[in-house]
Amino acid sequence: MKIEKKGISRRNFVRNASLAMGAVTIVPRHVLGRGFVAPSDKLNISAIGAGGKGEDDLKHFSESPKVNVVALCDVDDNRSANSRKRFPKAKFYKDFRELLDKEHKNIDASSVSTPDNIHAIAALSVMQLGKHVYCQKPLTHDIYEARLMAEAAKKYKVITQMGNQGGSSDGVRQAKEMYDAGMIGDVHTVQVWTNRPIWPQGLPTPTGNFAVPKELDWNLWIGPAKYIDYNPAYHPWSWRGWNAFGTGALGDMACHMMDPVFRLLPIDFPTEVECSIPTSWLTDGKEAKYPDGYPAASMIHLKYPRKDGKGEIRVSWYDGGLLPALPEELLPGEQFGGDDGGALFIGTKGKLMVDCYGEKPRLLPSRLMAETTMPPKTLARVPEGHYLQWVNACIAGYGNATTSSPFEYAGPFTESILIGNLAIRSWGLENKNKLKDSDPDNPGRKRLLWDAKEMRITNFDEANQFVKRDYRDGWRIPV
Repeated sequence: MKIEKKGISRRNFVRNASLAMGAVTIVPRHVLGRGFVAPSDKLNISAIGAGGKGEDDLKHFSESPKVNVVALCDVDDNRSANSRKRFPKAKFYKDFRELLDKEHKNIDASSVSTPDNIHAIAALSVMQLGKHVYCQKPLTHDIYEARLMAEAAKKYKVITQMGNQGGSSDGVRQAKEMYDAGMIGDVHTVQVWTNRPIWPQGLPTPTGNFAVPKELDWNLWIGPAKYIDYNPAYHPWSWRGWNAFGTGALGDMACHMMDPVFRLLPIDFPTEVECSIPTSWLTDGKEAKYPDGYPAASMIHLKYPRKDGKGEIRVSWYDGGLLPALPEELLPGEQFGGDDGGALFIGTKGKLMVDCYGEKPRLLPSRLMAETTMPPKTLARVPEGHYLQWVNACIAGYGNATTSSPFEYAGPFTESILIGNLAIRSWGLENKNKLKDSDPDNPGRKRLLWDAKEMRITNFDEANQFVKRDYRDGWRIPV
């Protein structure tokens, strides 16, 4: 090959080198120069949901020079405008099914950031094509869907990650090292709390006649849910509070707040769940006054058998301003958790408290953090962060890298969270006389017994309607 002395462009050099090497089509990174990513190392992704949280997700993914955003999907032109401007070469669709049909040969992976009721249908459709998936939390809307998602990730051998960023934090790993070192003994009780909901919740079903904004495809936004007329009370902000589309405060924040519980402790599925709801949400203490939405506040209590055979662990959840009692070891003026909430682990030897995402793990009383030698780092950290961990794992390929919240982990975790919502919604059943075993001092309250293997409540069959929902005609869950 003859190269003229007066110079040659990078493009011509690569082209000529490829021709000279014949069958070699992958260009080595060192040939292209520092900071240049070879086409073979690129991850072509699509985004199902490009506005709101989807827009934020795309910003994180695109921090990697290895990411090429090739397609965007969103039902709202206004909400997706920034992402379309940021990625002008990406093809745009309103229906993710059309995107996958036309772009599946051009994409390696997809992110899913939609209202909760779309998560499973979209993510499973992506996995069936053999593509990697990053899905926002909670992983699914229903318990049944969470089980399917975990099984599908294994079946299709794809890289998966649920969007609970704290799963990749240093804090939760330090907390795990502290627990494994026996610093608080065997945990028997965990209290978890959040400041959510910060959107309207515990309200009557919206009414009124409203024109659908011209930039919004309302039919696609509803997805598999039963068709209802457009109302600004649902889109774009407050959908989390309505059970047709969201999973309430529990679904929104438990994937952050309770993640340390599942990472530290030897548990998987609960055997019992019960809840308490303010009577302002109920009629005569039993009937849900506002059956289409979640209450403004709730307490949920779960019982888990320990997988190591050492008894059981009780986990309690508080939202809407409800809080557990302050631990006696907390000093005056010392904050209880973080601004968004936290978790308190109570063991046979002591107590451990963390903030949202498992951040700032500390023993109580806090002076013990200075007086006690911390255990060595035994768990690998994720310096690149939750998003780029998934990107790098996708490029490495299935079996060659791991993520912090693969669906095999996130599926059972999500199931456990959604069992709490099953308990809440069980209070809103039509046939109230089925609650005959209720606590007489708290009408409507019932302890539900969960059979994880069969995915069903064994002592109150009416509650099982909330394990798996019906899908609207034209939509189906891919299996």
